[in-house]
Amino acid sequence: MKLLLVEDNERVARFVKKGLTEAGHTVDHADNGRDGMYHAVSETYDAIVMDRMLPGGIDGLAIVEALRQGGNHVPILILSALDGVDDRIHGLKSGGDDYLVKPFAFGELLARLDALLRRSQHQAVETTLALDDLHMDMLAHKVTRAGKPVALQPREFKLLEYLMRHANQVVTRTMLLENVWDYHFDPQTNVIDVHVSKLRQKIDAGFGKPLLRTVRNAGYMLTDQP
Repeated sequence: MKLLLVEDNERVARFVKKGLTEAGHTVDHADNGRDGMYHAVSETYDAIVMDRMLPGGIDGLAIVEALRQGGNHVPILILSALDGVDDRIHGLKSGGDDYLVKPFAFGELLARLDALLRRSQHQAVETTLALDDLHMDMLAHKVTRAGKPVALQPREFKLLEYLMRHANQVVTRTMLLENVWDYHFDPQTNVIDVHVSKLRQKIDAGFGKPLLRTVRNAGYMLTDQP
């Protein structure tokens, strides 16, 4: 499983990451709220272990609330030294799925995390995406716009899926290279621009409202907003 650990305490982070890695998980680590937010919204994770109090101007609960408001339902285990009943209630009401008080035994953290992962695997798997009159069926591998079929190459389909999952958000070239092409690459290459241009022709040309837009000096955005 791919996990995100957001924890500013170096000793705790090293201990938890080592244990999760030994348990067979792939772990990304952020040591402040700003980087934690970036990873959480730009990557896809099976679960997140989130410290509550973080440097960087964004605390853990703010990240959790932002994810939930954006429709991201990734399982989140909150870690905190705040052990009052009201603290735990606040953490869960903010969108956390579980709350573990520091100091904790790693075995308990792993057991709670495994329970969250089992629970999420039994939930209905999202198989369709939609934005305005653009629809994607991931099981049938079909895309339509205003009811008309749109023929896409495999890479174009994957690119559109990523953009639809991040609809109304700015997506950078680096994010696309790392998540659609699966390798680190010079972000100045025009491979992204070429594929986006082809995709734009297929989903926007001939339709009244353009959905795929270039955000100058930033990247791209798939949006139905003015």
